[in-house]
Amino acid sequence: MAFHANKRVHRIPEKDISNQVLMRMSNISANIITKLRTGQYLSPAKAAGLRTALHCTPNDMWEFTAKDD
Repeated sequence: MAFHANKRVHRIPEKDISNQVLMRMSNISANIITKLRTGQYLSPAKAAGLRTALHCTPNDMWEFTAKDD
């Protein structure tokens, strides 16, 4: 059994923060916010910036599930 991240599930932890503030804090563009909200591919570098700005872990942003081989 292996584990995989469902890359279509991007979740922002419940924070009282506007998109503009999040973009400034994590050095991302509005395009990245849209990708995050629609579940599109998000590069590891951009995800790291978001996690740092939100003080969260990958488990907070992605759903990890067991996958049978």
